[in-house]
Amino acid sequence: MRSSSERAGAGGRRGTAATRIGSGTTIVITGGGSGIGRLVALGAARKGAHVVIWDRDAAAARSVSQEVAEQGGRGTVVQVDLADADAIELAAAETLMLGPVDVLINNAGVVSGRPLTELSPAQIDLTMRVNAIAPILVTRALLPAMRDAGRGRIVTVASAAGFIGVAGQTDYAASKFAAVGFMESLRAELRKQGSPITALTVAPFYIDTGMFDGVTTKVPALLPILSQARVATQILGAIESRRSLLALPPPVRLVPAIKVLPSALADRLADALGVNEGMDGFTGRQPAPAAAPVEDGSAR
Repeated sequence: MRSSSERAGAGGRRGTAATRIGSGTTIVITGGGSGIGRLVALGAARKGAHVVIWDRDAAAARSVSQEVAEQGGRGTVVQVDLADADAIELAAAETLMLGPVDVLINNAGVVSGRPLTELSPAQIDLTMRVNAIAPILVTRALLPAMRDAGRGRIVTVASAAGFIGVAGQTDYAASKFAAVGFMESLRAELRKQGSPITALTVAPFYIDTGMFDGVTTKVPALLPILSQARVATQILGAIESRRSLLALPPPVRLVPAIKVLPSALADRLADALGVNEGMDGFTGRQPAPAAAPVEDGSAR
């Protein structure tokens, strides 16, 4: 007899169904103790979901878990350092003891916000581990159980910086390009397998979580600083849809088209839009040690 995953995979028809968030839904959110992760957790809780909050800061995660309960959901805290591959495996095992996972949201992120020559090897390593490698390892750890259950939605909060390089974000943009590439490849792999599991990439411009305090936009009518509450609502809506990309604001979807232009012209267009000026006033969330990257539960 074939397993549930094999039956679901035949033809991939079950994969066309949208994921609905409700009382029977379990959602894992990395970096759920603050920022966008916290707001998405609360939004899911209002729909009655069980929210599993992965965060390095156990106290912050417990606080969000309590808020989740107050909103009508169920909260569970799993403390984990996403820069540690072994810790991710242990966190996944702990999570799967609670039952099947319906939605995984790879949301946690770090940003250094300095020119390349001012970054230490440790900062670069942390950025790549948390922003690029962790989503791959977390997905790898939880995907088999989703396959066995015959359902699942994998979400990674990447960035508009995953489509275009930005001055002051050499390590960050590199990590987000990796995250976008991972999700494109994962989506192709799932599609090839006829899997019922679907993938969603979220690519926002700067969000007002505090992670990117001090950044500016030259054309706010086209590329505004985004409201974290609105972004959280849009992420939840996209999870319940069949879409594979949520670009915020919508013009971000057009950014890859710039790459079709000759590089000199593309560079001039990016400069005209102020893309490489936005980080000039970056401070990040304060107070923060001068040598440490700014970190929270949002990955922009």
